Amino acid sequence: MKVHTEYLKFHTRKHREYIHITPQVETIVKQSGIKEGMVLVSAMHITAGIYVNDNESGLIEDIDKWLEHLAPFKRDYKHHETGEDNGDSHLKALLIHHEVIVHSCAALLPKYHTRCNKLITTEKKQ
Repeated sequence: MKVHTEYLKFHTRKHREYIHITPQVETIVKQSGIKEGMVLVSAMHITAGIYVNDNESGLIEDIDKWLEHLAPFKRDYKHHETGEDNGDSHLKALLIHHEVIVHSCAALLPKYHTRCNKLITTEKKQ
């Protein structure tokens, strides 16, 4: 069994950003030399998430509105009593997967490219 680990870093500028990471994941899989297996993509911050779906601007806008509807940015979260102001970010992260597992068979990669891994950050991090 062969295992390959690689870490990617992303710096965000807005309260919530959607970053298309499929090209980076695809490159890592190809460079690893592993022809078939599973790829674990994990968000390494508590207020970030990963999902796999179509990379289509209307869908991304719908997801963004849905997240804001279910966990709106507001000042009265109990979490804010700890001195933090990111209660909505923690709730939004609960709604999006923290990690995904994708089959990495070389024959499937071209088909998979029409879908995407999307990293969502729900609070600005530098």
